[in-house]
Amino acid sequence: MEAKVLQSPLVCNLTDMETIGRIPSGSIRFNHQRVWDQQRVQVSICPPTNRASNMPRRNALEVSRSYKNFPAPILEPRNSHHPDDESMSLKNKSQEIEPYLSGRCIYLVGMMGSGKTTVGKVISQVLSYSFCDSDSLIEQEVNGTPVSDIFQLHGEGFFRDKETQILQKLSRMHRIVVSTGGGAVTRPINWKYMHSGISVWLDVPLEALAKRISAVGTKSRPLLHSDSGDAYRNAYKRLSTLLEERSEAYANANARVSLQNMAARLGHRDVTSLSPVIIAIEVLGQIENYLRDEEGTSTVTF
Repeated sequence: MEAKVLQSPLVCNLTDMETIGRIPSGSIRFNHQRVWDQQRVQVSICPPTNRASNMPRRNALEVSRSYKNFPAPILEPRNSHHPDDESMSLKNKSQEIEPYLSGRCIYLVGMMGSGKTTVGKVISQVLSYSFCDSDSLIEQEVNGTPVSDIFQLHGEGFFRDKETQILQKLSRMHRIVVSTGGGAVTRPINWKYMHSGISVWLDVPLEALAKRISAVGTKSRPLLHSDSGDAYRNAYKRLSTLLEERSEAYANANARVSLQNMAARLGHRDVTSLSPVIIAIEVLGQIENYLRDEEGTSTVTF
């Protein structure tokens, strides 16, 4: 099969961020003759307007209204998932939803170590979006200073201010997948900026997060780093506290992808066997659910 996803995504930086993804003097509108699976698309340039429903209806099917009410599964269990099959499924799903994104940015939120950067690059490549890591943009803004040093030299408040400035700039952009820092959700103003696009919470079990982070070390993660004691136990304890503080904020996301639910549904023993491509497919599927829900009707058409 030819659906080999992923060469290198276009990664933006502060110098090109002002020119990537802008739509000057208007926006791209897509008018489908049918619905989500129609391949023929008419494209026209029109001035910005309030969003209006342009999705025709046919046979109606009730779906869940929100991820909080158990959204319909995107991936169904299989005996095996061949990489080529995964790549083709990802490509197909991206082609289904890309016209309805209207160039809006996608913001991935979640705890540190949840895979936002890895999954974000997969999504940006298949959608032909650019990719930005907000922490990396902050480092660039502070003359290449690592996040851990920014915390040590200037404090967390300084870092959060820079984070908000970056998100404000990104909110004026188009066609970018943004991997946000784990604590970006704690400031309400950041949600104002992220809601200019579509936000997705990657919800990963604490055990998996602690294993990932303790395996590679915590020196680059100032809110977790400890020089003594068991690395896994320290990471798990601190992550538990952070998640308790942030869980309500994460729930402000437009969509949620629970890796624990995915693993159970697909017959995996734990979340570690879920590939970035499989997770990306679920992300796009949940974005699709959100876009349909955004149309303001309890029914969708096929």
